[in-house]
Amino acid sequence: MGKADSRRRRAEGQAPEDVRPRVEELRREIARHDRLYYELAAPEISDREYDLLVAELRQLEARFQALASPVSPTQRVGADRAEGFPSIEHAAPMLSIENTYAPEEVLEFDARLKRMLKDTSPIDYAAETKIDGVALSVVYRDGQVDYAATRGDGFRGDVVTANALTIRRLPDRLRPKRGAAPHGRFEIRGEVFIRRADFERLNAEREARDEPRFANPRNLTAGTLKLLDPALVAERPLDVIFYATGPCDAPLPPTHMELLGYLDELGLPTNRDRWRFDGIEAVIAHLEAWESKRARLPYDTDGLVIKVDRMDLRERLGSTSHHPRWMIAYKFSAEQAETTLEDIQLQVGRTGAVTPVARLTPVFLAGSRISRATLHNADELERKDIRIGDRVVIEKGGEVIPKVVRSLTGLRTGRERVFRFPTRCPVCSSPLVRPEGEAIHRCVNAACPAQVKERIRHFARRDAMNIQGLGDKLVDQLVDKGLVRDYADLYDLSVERLTSLERMAEKSAGNLLREIEASRRRPLAALVFGLGIRHVGETAARLLVREFETLKALAQSPRERLETIEGIGAVMAESIVEFFENEDNRRVLDRLARAGLNERRLPEEAPPKAAAGSPFAGLTCVLTGKLDTMERAEAERRIQALGGKATSSVSRQTDLVIAGPGAGSKLDKARELGIEIIDEDEFLRRLTKADGS
Repeated sequence: MGKADSRRRRAEGQAPEDVRPRVEELRREIARHDRLYYELAAPEISDREYDLLVAELRQLEARFQALASPVSPTQRVGADRAEGFPSIEHAAPMLSIENTYAPEEVLEFDARLKRMLKDTSPIDYAAETKIDGVALSVVYRDGQVDYAATRGDGFRGDVVTANALTIRRLPDRLRPKRGAAPHGRFEIRGEVFIRRADFERLNAEREARDEPRFANPRNLTAGTLKLLDPALVAERPLDVIFYATGPCDAPLPPTHMELLGYLDELGLPTNRDRWRFDGIEAVIAHLEAWESKRARLPYDTDGLVIKVDRMDLRERLGSTSHHPRWMIAYKFSAEQAETTLEDIQLQVGRTGAVTPVARLTPVFLAGSRISRATLHNADELERKDIRIGDRVVIEKGGEVIPKVVRSLTGLRTGRERVFRFPTRCPVCSSPLVRPEGEAIHRCVNAACPAQVKERIRHFARRDAMNIQGLGDKLVDQLVDKGLVRDYADLYDLSVERLTSLERMAEKSAGNLLREIEASRRRPLAALVFGLGIRHVGETAARLLVREFETLKALAQSPRERLETIEGIGAVMAESIVEFFENEDNRRVLDRLARAGLNERRLPEEAPPKAAAGSPFAGLTCVLTGKLDTMERAEAERRIQALGGKATSSVSRQTDLVIAGPGAGSKLDKARELGIEIIDEDEFLRRLTKADGS
């Protein structure tokens, strides 16, 4: 490609070929960490590391508009849904909070708000400790609890009323200290959590019964709210504080601090650790003082939440599709501890990736006892010069599994051992390879028992084929005894085979077989995800099923066709083609078809149809320049929902260009081609008309 072509691509927001794979990799990693945090309550990285991944992806999507996608994880709020509960749509989205990690970023937040308000006067702020728990919405009607719901994906949550009402401090009826309870709908939002002392008491009781300890208070809280039996929930010491309201029929106070006082008057628990400040300088001084005070709190906290105090200013500032503009979280630095690295063990994943894991002398850190930490890969081991027997510093930010920060080389005795990465798989002894350009070693044997086990576990996951009861120990037995070599073998299991296993009674075997039977009717996207195609996560599986009505059509699709699908890049397309071309995979897929699994798209998985009379139906639209009222990805999503297509470059096939301030070459080309051009005001008018039609 010549320099002129490169300049043209940069000007039009198109990405060089080496950028797209990184964007796809970031989206896969972020989606994986979202799933670990929200669904499995088992995060692997700190909030800071997660935010850095998201920030890098946002920068690439902003710089190279051709790579922007409405299904990117940068456009989602979260995903905390559980099966077994009815869902409900929130009257207003429960958005995330933008994070900062340095006082300078908080100052920039203040400067940004003043620019938006076009006023340099000091802004009044409120601040509260950021309790590390699970978000909850509770709706009262005429003072009586109507329902309680989790945040879910920010737009729909799970109704957990019975579980929430086991929380002692959550009143089933509002009992104001004076006056009457608010009439009509009154929605409050807050955080459910477990105090440190209660968490330690529960773990002491479990250890006395020879049961495994809970990992940390946040994970225990999330898991407790998802229990289907409220009687079990009542045995856990859940607590709650409220810090905001949702849509309410009753009038509300004009400031945040007055609102919290009003909630106090209604008998609702609020955060006692809250403050009001005149200007950002007072906020900064408070942040620095609280960095060391957090250890004194009776609950886990990873920062402070800073909010504009005045409600009228909040309305003017508004929100993005992801977070309110008037609020920010200042995250404390990660907590650290010192311990001994006793051994380095290797884990083999379902794709053959071999990951070194540190086995540590157990140490208490940030609310939980730590005995393991990931070491990522061989390069990381060598770069940090980490040896078996070292005294090491581990870091745990955001109450997650820690990482080894560094070895304390000055404390070495000479008995420490350098870990040599093996050339053969620790499970099956097949050769390990390190593909060019990758940091991970891989086992080349697809029949490696460790890989088979991980593929079976992945296939049985709740968000894949949802085979409940197929736990880790049972999978180990099935594979070790040769009863299961691939996921198709699950459909050949019988009561007789299962009861031959340890601790598998006839009733348990029957329950598992019913789960396996039910999995035959799972949606096609669940099956595509469950197949474990490398790089294909849940979002990509749904995108593929929107394009292909059957698994057979997907399997026969050429690479070039796959690459045209928004959100499916060259790397993923190559992986999909390789999967379906593999003879062993084809044999397994044939057996799944004979087993009667659903291989056809369900009606609810089909692409959404545009509303009749939509002003964007059938139009190819291009956005250029800056939009003041919404982010570009949100605008593209609105266009697509109304039957239009949002593309990144102007051509003779373009029907409409929406141009904001800063529009450049795309606007010039649209004028040259005689394409209809509208500004943001007209775009909003058409959106409003479409929404009302």
